[in-house]
Amino acid sequence: MKRKSFYFLSFFVISFLFVKKVLAVCPLCSVGVTMGVGFSRWLGIDDTISGLWLGGLIVSLISWTENWLEKKNIRFKGRVFINAFVYYALLIIPLYYYGLIGHPRNKLFYFGNLNIDKLLFGIISGSIAFWCGASWYYYLKEKNQGKAYFPFQKVVMPLLPLIILSFIYYFLTK
Repeated sequence: MKRKSFYFLSFFVISFLFVKKVLAVCPLCSVGVTMGVGFSRWLGIDDTISGLWLGGLIVSLISWTENWLEKKNIRFKGRVFINAFVYYALLIIPLYYYGLIGHPRNKLFYFGNLNIDKLLFGIISGSIAFWCGASWYYYLKEKNQGKAYFPFQKVVMPLLPLIILSFIYYFLTK
């Protein structure tokens, strides 16, 4: 199982070497997120942290797809919502089907009848964190006449919230 995951991850990372143009969130961010997911599962890190990185990856893929559709002048009502729904469905349905989401012992919070799944919580918080980091980058770039404040800022800013939350969740779920 680990060998198959390693081959899949390697293929996914290598495929980014053939990208001709950087669109939306840069490929390096997506590779970083993908590596984070692969390493966290391989090392046996808590599903909350794995979910963080999966959520970041999904937001990155949605952003790339939106940029590509815009470039090809493919516009229709509700495009962003359909795009997001499809990516999240492609992630969450297989995870649920294989028992990674919804497992009775994989809960984070217990509020009476309300139990929050670790992986699902991580995906949601990771999506929000990655989106906020990327939005913050574009906001700061706009304030600086379209220039980044430091090299690789486009990479650091979306990944920084995921890294910080990974440390926080590590100590909370320890």
